[in-house]
Amino acid sequence: MVQIQKPEIPTFPPEDLWSDEPPLETYRHLEELIILLTSLNRFWSDRTDFFAAGNMTVYYSSRQRKDEELRGPDFFVVLNTERRERKSWVVWEEDGKYPNVIIEVLSDSTATVDRNKKKLLYQDVWRTPDYFWFHPYTMEFKGFTLVHGKYVEIPLNEQSWLWSDELQLYVGILNERLRFFTPEGELVLTPEEEADAERQKVEEERQKAELERQRADAERQRADAERQQVEEERQKNAILRQKLLELGINPDEIG
Repeated sequence: MVQIQKPEIPTFPPEDLWSDEPPLETYRHLEELIILLTSLNRFWSDRTDFFAAGNMTVYYSSRQRKDEELRGPDFFVVLNTERRERKSWVVWEEDGKYPNVIIEVLSDSTATVDRNKKKLLYQDVWRTPDYFWFHPYTMEFKGFTLVHGKYVEIPLNEQSWLWSDELQLYVGILNERLRFFTPEGELVLTPEEEADAERQKVEEERQKAELERQRADAERQRADAERQQVEEERQKNAILRQKLLELGINPDEIG
């Protein structure tokens, strides 16, 4: 009897995990993090003193262990640090630095933790100066800033935006997405939006040049028509003068 050998199950060597964070719940949650991350990185493209990340683990164990005391903010920014790639944020390897700004993108399964347990962690342990949360479906949006060790809710401005003193930017909702805005109220664009705006600018310039060309053509045609009309009048006057001379009449003596 021929025995059928079972296929061997492949084994993989251990590897350095990028993050211990669970997958994002919906595409809208993923899109939100991409918008926040790419727009800020583009806006601060000339800066080398910050680190921004999305859905990344922060390790903060006082015993410097990666199997305890870890959390993963949906989006966070650390200021006054080296701008370089990291697989995770390890506080004891980063001069004890914690995030300066955190944004949690709420979901039905995480909202309670984000509003309570994480808020207390960011306030009492991490001492994160600015904390915001946003629900991409219900549009729930709040922000807090650390004052004398306690979070105080940030008031909305006239556009219903919240000011981040750490980022020196507004955070607000536009087209059901949480976005950054400059102090002057301009939208902080993603690279794709910047490229679209540049293409639109080029197209507007092209259309403007085309209109200018058409205006110049119309002006040239008008000038040509006027010259033609003057020439026709000159020719008519020359013919009339010739006929008068043929009739023995001096046109110069006609008043």
